[in-house]
Amino acid sequence: MNKGQSFFNRKKEQLGVILNDVQKKAVLHTKGPLLLLASPGSGKTTTTIMRIGYLIEEEGAKPARIKAVTFSRASAADMKERFARFFPDHSTDSVDFSTIHSLAFQVVRDYFYKQNISYQLIEGNQDGGPTKKLLLRKIFKSMNGENITEEQLEELTTYISYMKNKIIPREEWGTIQCDIPSVEAIIEEYEKIKNANPRYLLLDYDDMLTIANEAFNNDEIVLRNYQDRYDYVLTDESQDTSLVQHAIIEKLVKPHQNLYVVADDDQSIYSWRGAEPKYLLDFKKVYPNAVILKMEQNYRSSKDIVDIANRFIKRNKDRYDKNMFTENPSHKPIQLKQFEDYRLQAKYLVQEMSMLEKKQDIAVLYRNNSASIMLINELDRNQIPFYIKDSDNRFFSHWIVKDILNFMRMTFTDKRVDIFEQIYTKCGFYLSREQMFELAKKKPGESIFERLLLNKSLKDYQIKQIQTCQKAIQQMKGIKPLKAIKIIRNQLGYDQTLKEMSKKLGFKTDYLFNVLQTLEEIADTLETMEQFADRLNHLENVMKESKFNKNRDAITLSTFHSSKGLEFKKVYMIDLIEGVIPSHDEINKYKDGDRSLMEESVRLFYVGMTRAKQELELLSYKKQNGKDVTRSRFVANVRNIISPPNKVQPAQPKKQVLEKSAVPYNPNAITKIDEIQEGVVVKHRVFGHGTIVSVTEERIEIQFQKELKALLLETCLQMGLLEPVDEVKVNN
Repeated sequence: MNKGQSFFNRKKEQLGVILNDVQKKAVLHTKGPLLLLASPGSGKTTTTIMRIGYLIEEEGAKPARIKAVTFSRASAADMKERFARFFPDHSTDSVDFSTIHSLAFQVVRDYFYKQNISYQLIEGNQDGGPTKKLLLRKIFKSMNGENITEEQLEELTTYISYMKNKIIPREEWGTIQCDIPSVEAIIEEYEKIKNANPRYLLLDYDDMLTIANEAFNNDEIVLRNYQDRYDYVLTDESQDTSLVQHAIIEKLVKPHQNLYVVADDDQSIYSWRGAEPKYLLDFKKVYPNAVILKMEQNYRSSKDIVDIANRFIKRNKDRYDKNMFTENPSHKPIQLKQFEDYRLQAKYLVQEMSMLEKKQDIAVLYRNNSASIMLINELDRNQIPFYIKDSDNRFFSHWIVKDILNFMRMTFTDKRVDIFEQIYTKCGFYLSREQMFELAKKKPGESIFERLLLNKSLKDYQIKQIQTCQKAIQQMKGIKPLKAIKIIRNQLGYDQTLKEMSKKLGFKTDYLFNVLQTLEEIADTLETMEQFADRLNHLENVMKESKFNKNRDAITLSTFHSSKGLEFKKVYMIDLIEGVIPSHDEINKYKDGDRSLMEESVRLFYVGMTRAKQELELLSYKKQNGKDVTRSRFVANVRNIISPPNKVQPAQPKKQVLEKSAVPYNPNAITKIDEIQEGVVVKHRVFGHGTIVSVTEERIEIQFQKELKALLLETCLQMGLLEPVDEVKVNN
């Protein structure tokens, strides 16, 4: 028996781990470069840990001379913990698990120490001092005369990171599209400030990578020290590795070429951050002697999901030819559901969640973080616990949210200049600085509008607009918040203002109107503006506190991007419409002949699909914000894979039809609120017969045979979930 087989037999007895043929080949390949293409759920981490163990136990490698580079600190910690469980005899030995940034940080520290250069990080935990975002805010304002929005700041930081990770030279910055005004000048000033003192530099995370690569290029001694430190290098999630990161690894392994790369080109979803999926396709150009293995067996998902996902990803052309398969049995066909209006999507999900006993087995995935707000509003109303994988509280500090609240504050007092200063540019007044200065000088006890109208320099259109605004603010006093928002949008011309700002500043109009629509959903059913402000504060706190639900029985909410590496028994993918996935930019680039962004969007959809172990639902809708929308072409593609249009399908019972309306039409359903009364016996489509015990404006409580259920009244009526029942028939 050879040492490989002996090792596998020993681990089978000790751990119960059985590897397939491809996994064994990966473990046994210890010399020279290896690219291991690992399909979703194919056991890549187990294979990697077994390979490290094999190097130590059978090849005699010293643990400290093995370097394992992971994508994140969490994955580094996870791999280290798994290694300790698999190989407890070596758990105290120092196999070097770290992120690429951590490795780069060590290189930079050594490189600068030799040159007697000090530095300060301006990202991460800071004890005072400058920060990256603060610097960029100041530079943007000095160059553009206005504050940068959170969306612009995110776009700017992503742009800077992209430039550095792609190693794009200064003369080519202008070739990369960015909607930020004066973006090249901003970056030049940013770099100038960071490098103002050549003996004391300010560094961001991306500088760590570029300087580490520079150190390896320029300092032979530093390079050789790191090359001599490791005999084996392993990289995980390499489809998300950027060009500068690949360059660092290339130099590190040059003497021995003992590089083990785990990746899946079909799961490369971070090109906007500088990831270089093409590097994997050209792997043999960089490492001519490389061996390429494909781990195609999926151990995670049911046959229904694996077969469809495997055929779906073949839409893409720039990929290795792989065929993911599974020996798992079928469980349930993928479900495709389309709603009349997107607001019904959240209500449907809440109805589904309320029926589940074990909520931690469920995930709701979406492309954009903004989609979670309406969902958490509905979940919170129904007291359904949730955990947000990557909670983003920026919604509640968004300038549109602040604008709406400030307009509402004006209905309580129209005398405060500080509130007015926050919103006057959105009212079409076009007031000059001199006119605002005059306003601030006048008596604070008078109405702002009356004070403005005293200004002799006002033009006729300004006077008319001020009077219109004053009338609208007075009209808003004491009304319900939903109606107030509609007045702000229509009579005050806020919608038109957003359209003009989008043209001028490059904002995404759809996103801005989605923020407004979400605010309207939150305002719906509330009686006062105070309740609306309180509700926003409450939801923000609920979102922050949801992180404590991580290991509890709670629904997981996550973006497609952040769901990578996770798995759930049932997955709902939502907002599957054109313009979201694929996005408008991806569609337009595709029309222009550039398919790279569209292929990444396909990969993102594929990542979402392959998170599901047993059940997968793809949700879309026909209308959003009163406009017709189109179901994602990816959903249509899945539908055609399930039921090819040219293939005649055998007749099926109705209950087995895969695509259906979210809730079957019930001609006997209760649709009028006056039919909902205490003491009435009803039949719920899922819970069966029950008696209505209480009714409020929002909720209805029904005593079913096993338990008391609280349901949303509006949802029950809109979706036809209840029908009247003759109590005599029930008793008989």
